[in-house]
Amino acid sequence: MFDAFDPIILARIQFAFTVSFHFIFPAFSIGLASYLAVLEGLWLRTQNSVYLDLFKFWLKIFAVTFAMGVVSGIVMSYQFGTNWAVFSDKTGPILGPLLAYEVLTAFFLEAGFLGVMLFGMSKVGPKLHFAATLMVAVGTFISAFWILSANSWMQTPQGWGINDKGQFVMVDGWLSVIFNPSFPYRLVHTVMGAYLTTALVVGAVGAWHLLRDNAEPHARKMFAMAMGMIVVVAPLQILAGDEHGLNTLEYQPAKVMAMEGHYQSHPNGAPLILFGIPNAEKRRMDYSIEIPRASSLILKHDMNAPLAGLDTVPLNKQPPVAILFWSFRVMVGLGLAMLALGLWGLIARLGGKLYDNVWLHRSALVMGPAGFVAVIAGWITTEVGRQPYTVYGLLRTVDSASPLAAPAVGASLIAFVVVYFAVFGVGTWYILKLMAAGAHTGERDIDNAPIRTGGVGSQGPARELAEEIA
Repeated sequence: MFDAFDPIILARIQFAFTVSFHFIFPAFSIGLASYLAVLEGLWLRTQNSVYLDLFKFWLKIFAVTFAMGVVSGIVMSYQFGTNWAVFSDKTGPILGPLLAYEVLTAFFLEAGFLGVMLFGMSKVGPKLHFAATLMVAVGTFISAFWILSANSWMQTPQGWGINDKGQFVMVDGWLSVIFNPSFPYRLVHTVMGAYLTTALVVGAVGAWHLLRDNAEPHARKMFAMAMGMIVVVAPLQILAGDEHGLNTLEYQPAKVMAMEGHYQSHPNGAPLILFGIPNAEKRRMDYSIEIPRASSLILKHDMNAPLAGLDTVPLNKQPPVAILFWSFRVMVGLGLAMLALGLWGLIARLGGKLYDNVWLHRSALVMGPAGFVAVIAGWITTEVGRQPYTVYGLLRTVDSASPLAAPAVGASLIAFVVVYFAVFGVGTWYILKLMAAGAHTGERDIDNAPIRTGGVGSQGPARELAEEIA
């Protein structure tokens, strides 16, 4: 059935599908782990039971999200060996240690304290439990640190050499590899994106319950905290994105040219193309809506600064313009919408209408998934913009794939699609069910779940939990 397809295209589609599915969960769990630490810290400081109820409520959601993130992430490692064996062989001496550091530092830290965080609230002291929650939050950040360091090295390779086997190896010290030129920008931009994603979800859940009862204390607290987070982080994220863009222009100019839709060079100031239809055949932007010289102002901070276009880049080294052009605009457009939502929430708060503005609540509810869409769009911009390379400028994608036939890759792609939608669809449905139920006074601990396997005649907590899930 797949004999007519290019196996490399199928392998890229498969990796894009699985990594997009996986990225949804870390983008939520990184921010949610920090939010849980804040909630527990506020409860310890104020003894306000609302914070404790919210902690227990979101802890259940974190547990499911974290589990799905781990499971979906394991698949990525296998694909390096099955579909991208040449890439794994050539980059293994560089990327292997970085990924091993992630396991040794982040994964072990999370695994060591996650059990205490999930099941230890009634078994250890509150301060020790809070310490465990902090360690899990720190672990999620460390995990992001190493993964983004590895990915950033693929975007802006530094400190490398080639050994006699044709493999990339470290030659200038690991600090040079780890702190490659784009890494700090990607780390800040991605982590803040995760915080925004979590804030939007928390705000949407709070808004949902405020629309049903605007006096509900848990919904009020969730919504107020989320709107506060959005109004602070959204403008910072825009500033971080601008700095990231300047860094990308320096090290990956072709990516920026495609993002901006600049097929042609502009010696006297480049326009900002808001919208248009990329015409790959004629190498131009059709029906474009432009702001004169604005692109030069943003990228060079000078309206008259020249900007090179894709006409200066050989065709076989150019990324696909259409995908980059639109994914970048989806990300930026949603970022501006987040900023507008945060400012709206600030105005409502200052006017004493934060819990009474129905349209604000409806807008926050609609914006709930926006963070996930934005981070996926940003990830597409990053990865597609690196093409036609897996290691930018050094190792081409066509030279990185395993020697597999198209039917084999296509069959595994179909299997992934079916299994992912079935398994993670059920998990997502359960998370949405928990969110719809909302937090309650005297929220039950996870460690009040079954303490023995539930068979016929199981009583007590096991039966109560089963009834709750049903």
